[in-house]
Amino acid sequence: MSFISRGFKGRRRQEGISGRVPPGQYVTEDFPVLSAGPTPQTPLSTWTFTINGEVDAPKSWTWEEFRALPNETITKDIHCVTKWSKLDTVWQGVSLDVLLSEVDFGVDYLTAYCDGGYTTNLPIEDVTDGKAWVVYGFDGQPLAPEHGGPARLLVPHLYFWKSAKWVRGLELTRDDTPGFWESLGYHDYGDPWREQRYQGD
Repeated sequence: MSFISRGFKGRRRQEGISGRVPPGQYVTEDFPVLSAGPTPQTPLSTWTFTINGEVDAPKSWTWEEFRALPNETITKDIHCVTKWSKLDTVWQGVSLDVLLSEVDFGVDYLTAYCDGGYTTNLPIEDVTDGKAWVVYGFDGQPLAPEHGGPARLLVPHLYFWKSAKWVRGLELTRDDTPGFWESLGYHDYGDPWREQRYQGD
């Protein structure tokens, strides 16, 4: 299975970014498009976001309800496992703290699931306390489908495959269950500062 990449112009200068770029990464001004399959096209009229699994009761939002939730603008550096980093990216979306406050749970993990069948696993502690968002805007515009629109997960302190495109929900679980790339040998956690690209790193 191969990546699809468009709009990528290669390496950029790295002056003045000491301490912001993890080992093995280089900075790009572009935003490469990397996908393992075709881009889903989900009408907003049928889009929903759901939290289920080990919760007191599942919670779901329509697109209109989701857009009415408290939102914020976030500026973060992002780091792809394919070794590019993009600095000062600007997003708009809803904190997972807001979303998870709508359910009662007592578990330590979740799996994000998406249109197209993609999944990725994350510890709850890595998506709470202001660490993660479901975003629907990028750089002042609606998030483009090729970058995960209408909405994607944003977990900027981990490699960007954890920021699942086309996200449709979170399944809360007691056990840490490998997602799509994790089951194919990528690292379960994916810390770019520790170069956790693959199992065993």
